[in-house]
Amino acid sequence: MDNLISEGINLMVFGMGFVFVFLTLLVFSTAGMSKVVGKYFPEAPAQPKAAKPAPVAAAANNNDELVAVMTAAVHKYRS
Repeated sequence: MDNLISEGINLMVFGMGFVFVFLTLLVFSTAGMSKVVGKYFPEAPAQPKAAKPAPVAAAANNNDELVAVMTAAVHKYRS
């Protein structure tokens, strides 16, 4: 019985160690690939978009319609 528990603990330690080593290598390789891709394929700077002011009446109309739809849905759910 003691030998079986010892083998189980040994297997658990090796399994967890293997997973830890694999995930550590995965993190470092992903970071390295990110640096390589960033060096050879830099992102173009994003150009700011011109901000358009939204019409206030359209936003209020959309909110009124949304409130009406939500109220109808709650009323239908409760009945």
